[in-house]
Amino acid sequence: MKLFCKRHYSYSRFPLNLNLNRHTQSRVPEILNLCKSGYLLDAINLLNLTDPKEIYTKPVIYASLLQTSVKANSFNHGLQIQSHIIKSGLEADRFVGNSLLSLYFKLCSDFSESEKVFNNLLVKDVISWTSMVSGYVRAGKPKQSLEIYCKMLEVGIESNAFTLSAMIKACSGLGDLRLGICFHAVVFVRGFDKNHVISSALIDMYGKNASPDDAHGVFEEMTEPDFVCWTTVISAFTRNDRVKQGKEVHAKVVTAGICGNVIVESSLVDMYGKCGLVSCSRQVFDRMPKKNSVSWCALLGAYCQNGDFGSVIGIFREMEKTDDLYSFGTVLRACAGLAVVRQGKEVHCQYLKKRGWRDVVVESALVDLYAKCGLIDYAHRVFKEVPVRNSITWNSMICGYAQNGKVEEALRMFNEMINEGIKPDYISFIGVLFGFSHTGLVEQGRKYFKLMNEEYKIDPGVEHYNCMVDLLGRAGLLEEAEDLIVKSVFESDMSVWETLLGACTAQSDLVMATRVAKKMIELKPDYHLSYILLGNVYRAAGKWDDATKLRSLMKERGVKKMPGKSWIEISRSQVLNPTNLANAGLQQKEFF
Repeated sequence: MKLFCKRHYSYSRFPLNLNLNRHTQSRVPEILNLCKSGYLLDAINLLNLTDPKEIYTKPVIYASLLQTSVKANSFNHGLQIQSHIIKSGLEADRFVGNSLLSLYFKLCSDFSESEKVFNNLLVKDVISWTSMVSGYVRAGKPKQSLEIYCKMLEVGIESNAFTLSAMIKACSGLGDLRLGICFHAVVFVRGFDKNHVISSALIDMYGKNASPDDAHGVFEEMTEPDFVCWTTVISAFTRNDRVKQGKEVHAKVVTAGICGNVIVESSLVDMYGKCGLVSCSRQVFDRMPKKNSVSWCALLGAYCQNGDFGSVIGIFREMEKTDDLYSFGTVLRACAGLAVVRQGKEVHCQYLKKRGWRDVVVESALVDLYAKCGLIDYAHRVFKEVPVRNSITWNSMICGYAQNGKVEEALRMFNEMINEGIKPDYISFIGVLFGFSHTGLVEQGRKYFKLMNEEYKIDPGVEHYNCMVDLLGRAGLLEEAEDLIVKSVFESDMSVWETLLGACTAQSDLVMATRVAKKMIELKPDYHLSYILLGNVYRAAGKWDDATKLRSLMKERGVKKMPGKSWIEISRSQVLNPTNLANAGLQQKEFF
């Protein structure tokens, strides 16, 4: 190492010229000032006009240019600067090397290239290793991040506050609470417990791992929490549906005198929306003295979260001038919820016109939109163009293939996701099980249903049970399906029994169908559909007297039938035609 340092600092490709004119000498600080002001192109142009001998001994110039390229989101210009660095022989400089590594991790979609840059660094300090750790976390690859961290410790590099913050975020991504607690202990040992960045990461980690009380504990220990900490603890309560604690924090926001802070109040808008209190969310928003794109996006999210997709589209039109990409993701989810592909394509065009790219939230929403509208090829085309994919992107494609009857593709995508180092989650298994249920792959369905809990420690939810009941029912394994329900924690859930009843009817097993329908009425006496379905079973069996008695029972209990509804999308020109307007309204049908 000493030999390298001696060689490095004595290195010069050109002899030092002490007679440079003033004009040339003045260009170095000018380049630095241009970088500081964000004028990348001007700085590069000036670099090309500068005598190479003047800057070969000044690595700070190249480091500044690389950092400005990152801020300008311009990888191509960064590559141009890299060519200058190689010619100058400064690629071995630690400062330049770390800046180059940051460029690749933040702007290059090919991680193998970033790894090559890291491996070629002659001097790897804590900044180099932290760039690797953080880069994998940002890319949604927490497992690789942990592996790099372990290698860093093996070579004797001690972590700093930024490394620990990144590792705590990795624990959030892995869903590993025990490991997160271990890193919390390291934070205390290293004396970083007063660091706001680390505290925010810890609050977020506990919130994402269903430990809101621990998140609150970290927050309460802070003497002067900043705005980031306030918003993080609000998000932690939001994620765990803790409305009461959220309201307490709201009260503290008022008493602390930061009620006018746009960031904190936007988090409150988001919190109430995610907890189902849309009216409270709207009230906070309307009272805000100052609103920015984050505030509007929070309001969009509140309506979208609660299924009011029409309001989402209406609010989005009010804020057309916003440049916040998150709003595009939210309105695209609303378009997917309404299955209105035309409006979704319009939003897609707006996104491209605003030069939107490399936003994983928006592009995941685009994949989901096209998949739900049946345009699976469009969805796959967008998916392939996404440089950095997270679990939402993969799940959108997996579920899209499954819902469009392409089970083999869904399973292939599921396995590719695992190979990419992304852990399948609750939604991933809904996608594959749904696909199995519609193709009759019973053995594979059983295998993955078991795998979900045993290998990935994901407790099956009601959606997974519905898929399995549907799968077994379609295969005629009605007793196994019923046994699966009875032994589950969802024995009192109406939806699983309704799924089984549909299977019984399809298999013409009227005895079990009668038993299941009666079970549904027992669970929810005022649910009209249970009576309708049982009435249909009686009529199919020719038991007209029982059907009549059931209708009388409905009247006695005051159970009213709800009419079925369907809707169609019509163009504006059709709406303007009174005849079309009348004919295109909600169509109502009596089913019983």
